[in-house]
Amino acid sequence: MARMGSSKHLKRLAAPEFWPIARKEYKWVVKSTPGPHLQSRSLPLLVIVRDVLKVVETSREAIRIISEGLIKVDGKVRKNYRFPVGFMDVIEFTPTKEFFRVIPIPVKTLGLIPIDAEEATFKLCRIENKTTVKGGHIQLNLHDGRNVLVKVSDPRSPVEDIYETLGTVKISLKDGGILEYYPLKEGSISIVLGGRNVGKVAKLVAVSEGVRHYRKQVKLQDFRGNYFFTTLDNIMIIGTDKPVIKLPEGSL
Repeated sequence: MARMGSSKHLKRLAAPEFWPIARKEYKWVVKSTPGPHLQSRSLPLLVIVRDVLKVVETSREAIRIISEGLIKVDGKVRKNYRFPVGFMDVIEFTPTKEFFRVIPIPVKTLGLIPIDAEEATFKLCRIENKTTVKGGHIQLNLHDGRNVLVKVSDPRSPVEDIYETLGTVKISLKDGGILEYYPLKEGSISIVLGGRNVGKVAKLVAVSEGVRHYRKQVKLQDFRGNYFFTTLDNIMIIGTDKPVIKLPEGSL
């Protein structure tokens, strides 16, 4: 499929473990281009089409479908077969009007679940950072690489700035506007993005103090009443009282 040393490919044995590919059938697999998601938490669009959705059987067929503009990610046609697809992205297969959301799932780390057209109009994004820009407005830097500007009427008293780092915003895929905000607070519903508890959905019970922000330990309680721990960088808030996205059966 590829020549040794190609920057567009990597050895299958070196690919992230969660990629659903045969490790020994071929030597090489397509490599994601730099984009909105890290390679360690994303899949190339070709792998999504061929190996996850199984729309086609070969790379050649997958590249043709993608290049014809039949696949949308977050409402935008993506013709780059190496485009990285990651957590909470919404994928649309336009010929059949099927929609899928990328979410963390147990063991495999990344998976797709079918969603309806209404849910496909939005996505959840974690706030990775926030900065003050010209005019005193607030810019939110989100986990998928997008930036959202929150305009404030009075920089001396920015009442519009209700957003905190590691909270989650619900984003309209039509215009990129913020629909809702779910803060990182005790009692909020979260999903685990990585580690041995990946894919678990649980209530946030407590956040430890005294260590670097992203590495703080958090205590969670699943919906069966069991407690477990992970680090702050491994969770994403997906609702205040209940999840606002569809989840795989058995998650709750």
